[in-house]
Amino acid sequence: MNLPYRTIGMVHLPPLPLSPGYKGSVEEILERALMDAEALQEAGFDAVLIENYGDLPFHKDDVEPVVVAMMTRVICDLMTAIRIPIGVQVLRNDAISALSIAAATGCEFIRVNVHTAAALTDQGMIQGQADETLRLREQLRIETRILADVRVKHSYQFGDIGLEDAASDAVYRGLADGIIITGRATGTHASIDDVKRAKNVVDVPVLVGSGVTVQNAREYFAAADAIIIGTSLKLNAKTTNPVDPDRAKAFMESIR
Repeated sequence: MNLPYRTIGMVHLPPLPLSPGYKGSVEEILERALMDAEALQEAGFDAVLIENYGDLPFHKDDVEPVVVAMMTRVICDLMTAIRIPIGVQVLRNDAISALSIAAATGCEFIRVNVHTAAALTDQGMIQGQADETLRLREQLRIETRILADVRVKHSYQFGDIGLEDAASDAVYRGLADGIIITGRATGTHASIDDVKRAKNVVDVPVLVGSGVTVQNAREYFAAADAIIIGTSLKLNAKTTNPVDPDRAKAFMESIR
C-alpha cells in the first residue's frame, strides 16, 4: 500500500473535556483546530494528523467516550473546511478509538505508538494490540492506513529487540501499512541511520515522526518516504502553540 502524501502536518488539539488542562470551551478547541489545519493546507502540506496532545497526563489505552466524541466533532468540522486528507491518533495508544473515529469520519490513516511488542513508557507498560486493531478494521470494511511507530519516542523497548527486528515485526507480523521512526522525545531528531536501516528490511513506506525542521528536511526526505512535522512549525517552535503560517510556508518552500 503506497502512501499518497509526503508531508503531514500536526494539529495538536488543546486539552479536551475531562483532561486536567481543559479550559471549558468547546468552541475554542474547534477554532484552534480549524486555524491550524487551514494554515497547514495553505502552506501546501499534503495531509494533516489530528492528535489529542493537550490531554496530559495520557491514559495508557482506553480514553473516555467524551474524548472520542470531541475528536470526531473536530474532524467532522475539518472535513467540511479543508480539502487535504486527515489522519487521527488517540494518545497514548488507543488504536481502537482512532480506528473507530476514522470509520465514522473518513480519515485516511491512523497513527499507533505501540502496535506490536511492548514498551515501557511514562504511562507504564504498553503492549501492542495489532490483533485487535486489524480485526476491527476488517470488520468495519474500511481501508484506513495504519502507520505504526517503531521504538516510539518517550518509551523504551521492552526486551532485546533491535530496530530491524522491531520494524520487521510491525510490518510482517503486525501488518502495518507504514512505519514511523522518531527521536527520543517530541521535537527531537530522529536518526537518519535508523531510517535507512528500517527501509532496508521493510517494503512499506517509512516516515520520520519527530525532529524535522527547515534545516534538516532535505536530508530526511532523501532517506524517508514521508515526514510528520509539528513542533518546528509552531509559534516560537513550542509544541503547544498554534501553527505559525510563516513557519509552515517557509518549510514547504525549503523542500520544493
